[in-house]
Amino acid sequence: MANENTLEENTQEVRAQPTVHEVDLKKGVPPLKHGARLTRDEFERRYDAMSHLKKAELIEGVVYMPPPVRFDIHGEPHAHIITWLGVYRAATPGVCLADNATVRLEGDNEPQPDALLRIDTVLGGNSWISNEGYVEGSPELIVEIAGTSVDYDLREKLEVYRRNGVQEYVVWRTQDKQLDWFQLIEGEYAPMTPDANGVIQSQVFPGLRLAVGALLEGNLAGVLAELQKGLETTEHAAFSAKIESSHSGPTN
Repeated sequence: MANENTLEENTQEVRAQPTVHEVDLKKGVPPLKHGARLTRDEFERRYDAMSHLKKAELIEGVVYMPPPVRFDIHGEPHAHIITWLGVYRAATPGVCLADNATVRLEGDNEPQPDALLRIDTVLGGNSWISNEGYVEGSPELIVEIAGTSVDYDLREKLEVYRRNGVQEYVVWRTQDKQLDWFQLIEGEYAPMTPDANGVIQSQVFPGLRLAVGALLEGNLAGVLAELQKGLETTEHAAFSAKIESSHSGPTN
């Protein structure tokens, strides 16, 4: 009987505990809702108040909140992209890599791209880190894993990245088994196509090579083998030396 009473008391205590959502609401800040139209300041206020929320974006003043992440069309592809970019980052001093970092762009735009590579402004890049810890300005390369968000990534978000001067934009359409790599040329995005060996090479980050077929097939070893070829080129060595020579302190 004593054990039953204790169990009942514990159950009542657990039920009495407020949920994460209830705690957020008690702060007096309205919750974020998919499709809501907000200013960037209001978006950040609501986002900061929702401690349970992992990802939300503001594109052209509209809130986007993605559904739960599936392993096959987002989780694993995302991991492969981060591994590819992470190896490049490790071999290239002065280049910064981020996973799901908030980026403040002009107007009411605050995306949270799946991955980005950037060069700090002191080294000639177009972005910096704010006092709050957010990326301000345009990273040189952004990658989005488009599982269920193809239209959004290739329309509204593409336009925002283009207008803000993101030099290269990669969209991996995982359900279509296709990859789009755009390069900004005279203010417009032009698609980059693989060479005869099925490889695309970044025009911003020398040595960053992608074996597209291997990536789409889930052959991470093949992706890294092709990347290693790029890291051994004279172009990558010159790029690394240039950045390192101008790097006078820790990169933001």
